[in-house]
Amino acid sequence: MSRAQQTRRTGNDPARFRSRRTSPQGSSPQARRAPHAEFALPVSLTEPLPAVEAFADLDLPEPLLAALLAEGVTAPFPIQAATLPNSLAGRDVLGRGRTGSGKTLAFGLPLLARLYGQRAEPRQPLGLVLVPTRELAQQVTDALTPYARALRLRPATVVGGMSIGRQAAALRGGAEVVVATPGRLKDLVDRGDCRLDRVAVTVLDEADQMTDMGFMPQVTGLLDQVRPDGQRMLFSATLDRNIDKLVRRYLHDPVVHSVDPSAGAVTTMEHHLLHVHDDDKHTTATEIAARDGRVIMFLDTKHAAERLARHLLSVGVRASALHGGKSQPQRTRTLDQFRDGHVTVLVATNVAARGIHVDNVDLVVNFDPPGDHKDYLHRGGRTARAGESGTVVTLVLPHQRRTVNRLMADAGITARATQVRPGEPELSRITGARTPSGVPVVLATPAAERPERAGSAGRARGGRARRTRRPGSGRTR
Repeated sequence: MSRAQQTRRTGNDPARFRSRRTSPQGSSPQARRAPHAEFALPVSLTEPLPAVEAFADLDLPEPLLAALLAEGVTAPFPIQAATLPNSLAGRDVLGRGRTGSGKTLAFGLPLLARLYGQRAEPRQPLGLVLVPTRELAQQVTDALTPYARALRLRPATVVGGMSIGRQAAALRGGAEVVVATPGRLKDLVDRGDCRLDRVAVTVLDEADQMTDMGFMPQVTGLLDQVRPDGQRMLFSATLDRNIDKLVRRYLHDPVVHSVDPSAGAVTTMEHHLLHVHDDDKHTTATEIAARDGRVIMFLDTKHAAERLARHLLSVGVRASALHGGKSQPQRTRTLDQFRDGHVTVLVATNVAARGIHVDNVDLVVNFDPPGDHKDYLHRGGRTARAGESGTVVTLVLPHQRRTVNRLMADAGITARATQVRPGEPELSRITGARTPSGVPVVLATPAAERPERAGSAGRARGGRARRTRRPGSGRTR
């Protein structure tokens, strides 16, 4: 059978989903007998289809190929080249690749191609993408919308922090593809605004973070409701025991593809441990933030992030905080400002550690060292994306040295350790640090996000906050 014949299962023939699985717990004898050496997971002995060199080698719908060309996507990334032949053929796929390696199109293209020509009934989507955070949900929707539009498929984004009524209306309108965070989707299912029994293609993106964030009960509850004979794709940058449980329970005879096994320790990324004295840490971070180019600084708490962002603004650095204490419109605006260069330093908690794709971030700073090695890898994954270069630096206080060294060992990272002081040439050489201008910066705040004065019209309406809408967005939310 030719490669084209093997992959020519992208139409709307329901037969392509038959005889795949008899229950969510199902696992083939081959899969059970074949623990993968690297992942210790049950994977298939069935020979996978070979990787491709070009999208034209795949039996993708013509409108999808045209959309790829229009978007300037000319060649598949390694994880796409490896997984697409198998996912288009209907195989379950377990994909491991570092963040920024192209996973969104690796699952998005087969998801859309396999739904091509189908129409969803109200409240009954045909494809589902589960993600851990609101930001990642919006990013996935934005990335897939041009291709969905080309195939006349309707996407809907279902996340917390936004109007559940609007999201329910979008589902009633018949969205073929739903991109969702687990909690909000469960709420809509419980309300009767969404049914999952017609979902034929299910994707779990950043599955490890979903389990780390405590979403496992919601995830398994949702997966138990999708078609048991449907296709499942699970993508993650790291794999652990919780992922093993999901794979064993929900993936049937899966094909495993690992791109960049270190999941973050790439040759285009430099890692530095900057040993600083307690009294120098704040000034060191300030000088680093004043450098040229985009910087993401990670802190442990939202209050600390707000304080640092305000301080940086006061000394002339265009900084803004991103954390879970902000409303979704505020978080969206902050990311838009960071992308367009209005803000040069994003001061973030772990809410931004995964799924945020901003081009040309060449420095990530761990102001506070992360709590575990997976957080380190995902924070670092905000730089050196898609083959670009980048640097990750971690500020290490004397009492943190032993813990951070153990963290590096767990992450498989070899980092250069350097003792630094503010104003020293070595700090500038590693990070581009410089003295800030000292001229305070004021970032404009949309009127809808400013505190309302007593007696205003808003307060007369009972203090209900006005809803803001992302500029230029006509997408279903």
